[in-house]
Amino acid sequence: MKVTKAEISLGEYKPYYDLYLQRVLSETTLLEALDQKEELINFFNAIPKDKLDYRYATNKWTPKQVLQHLIDTERIFMNRALRFARKDFTELPGYDENHYAEHCFSNNRTIDTLLEEFQALRMSSIFLFKSFENEMLTNIGQASGGPFSVRVLPFILCGHQKHHIQIIKERYL
Repeated sequence: MKVTKAEISLGEYKPYYDLYLQRVLSETTLLEALDQKEELINFFNAIPKDKLDYRYATNKWTPKQVLQHLIDTERIFMNRALRFARKDFTELPGYDENHYAEHCFSNNRTIDTLLEEFQALRMSSIFLFKSFENEMLTNIGQASGGPFSVRVLPFILCGHQKHHIQIIKERYL
């Protein structure tokens, strides 16, 4: 499974996701994209405790809510990956990340429990992708009103993680 980000073509995802894909190096392999968990864990562990519940503006998420958003998004994307890999091409809806953030109660949790959940989820995602045959990776389904190949999803998640780390650095710290 040596698929690299450079092999992804425009027809495998909605153009909106260029925002995230541009943050991933072309030579990054699919499993390397998923194996970025230490970057995220180390980053969130380094955030000062008094900043974990901080909002830089009204109605903006706290860093804990950002982490929960990354977890929620990964769960949704792994569901897409599983369904499309198994040739279930039912068109899947998008989701309202702001609604999810309002109802996740992550600010009542510790950063340790959030990171533990993230780590378990990421390991599950890695095992899921290791179970896929190469032909499954090129399956394309519809979600959020556009195409997604199975193989593009880890690269989007990787770039999404990098995007939110950068936002926290710029606006929270």
